[in-house]
Amino acid sequence: MLLATRNLKYFNYDQLTWPEVADLPRDTPLILPFGSNYDLERLAEQVNHPPRIGLLPAFPFGWRGSGLEVPEAIIGAYIDNLINSLRDDGFTRVYALTPQDTIRLPNPKFQITQFNQSQKQSAPPLPLESERGKVILMPIGHTEQHGLHLPLSVDTIIIEAIAKGTASAAPSRAETLPAMPYGVSTHRPAFAGTMNAGGRAFEDFWLAVIDALAVRGFDRFYLMSGHGGNTSFLVNVVKYAGERHRRIFCATAFLHTSGTIGAAAIEKYRTSKIGGMGHAGELETSYMLHLRPDLCYMERVVDETDFVATPSYYMDWIEGGSLIANPPWDDDTKTGAYGAGSHATAEKGRLWLEAAIEEKAAHVEEIHEQHERREARRKTGYGLWSKTK
Repeated sequence: MLLATRNLKYFNYDQLTWPEVADLPRDTPLILPFGSNYDLERLAEQVNHPPRIGLLPAFPFGWRGSGLEVPEAIIGAYIDNLINSLRDDGFTRVYALTPQDTIRLPNPKFQITQFNQSQKQSAPPLPLESERGKVILMPIGHTEQHGLHLPLSVDTIIIEAIAKGTASAAPSRAETLPAMPYGVSTHRPAFAGTMNAGGRAFEDFWLAVIDALAVRGFDRFYLMSGHGGNTSFLVNVVKYAGERHRRIFCATAFLHTSGTIGAAAIEKYRTSKIGGMGHAGELETSYMLHLRPDLCYMERVVDETDFVATPSYYMDWIEGGSLIANPPWDDDTKTGAYGAGSHATAEKGRLWLEAAIEEKAAHVEEIHEQHERREARRKTGYGLWSKTK
């Protein structure tokens, strides 16, 4: 969607495909806003009225006044990595747009501040205090390339839909935070448009979010990822959080649509062979045809399944084999896709979304059961709990 302001055109960066990002003039201003409700006329003035300005997905929370605050150094490192990933791609005018008097980033030359309309009154706590006792869903997507036919926003769109669907399916049992559109991509240099929060900064940020919520009395958390590159780092967050906060239950899972319910649905409806669902393939393309068909360019689809596969290492949505590795993406794909997007349909996307929501709702119930049974055991003085308060 283009937003016109006089003779200036704003465009949504995450709605582009990677070849479109590759073709952008490298002096195009790219703006990463904290929240929304900024004066775009004033923004144009602040960057000297260029012909076009790219708006990146809004960073949803973490700063003073957002309703959910983490230490400034932690969010600053996260944002610094995101900005530098774009500058590594050659973009020379990348800025964070922040509300005044809320945060000072590590590199002030990358920061633009404005009075934000949402600053007129303090944002309510995120989540509301009345949501204590529910599982707090933390959907985390990413902004990265998805072949020639899909936009950079795929992972965020899908995991946001799953999280909202789960919260709607179990309103008394789960509440979702806004989706985070930035994760970790260690393969970032291969194709234009892919951002990277950095593994350590990513872990520090999400652990700080759990810290902040645990202090407020929340005790059940589900870190839900729409992007495979986040997975190993979220496992670390869960381990750190579980040791730091011994009376919470914090969990994650390997992607969505990958547990017993999701795997069965994939097997039932897929038409591509193994290798057809690695990335921007049959599964993700089907989700997008169901959720955002306006952002799909099916005439551009290129099926790529020529992954260098061996019995213990191959690429599909539910990856197989005992080997874990991270070779360059350009070894196995010419277009950024791993899979067979041509097999996708909107109907498959609808069916897989239903399965994913059912699966996540079942996980929510397991998290409640785990927390409640463990608390009951602790209260009896089980084992070493008899020696602690």
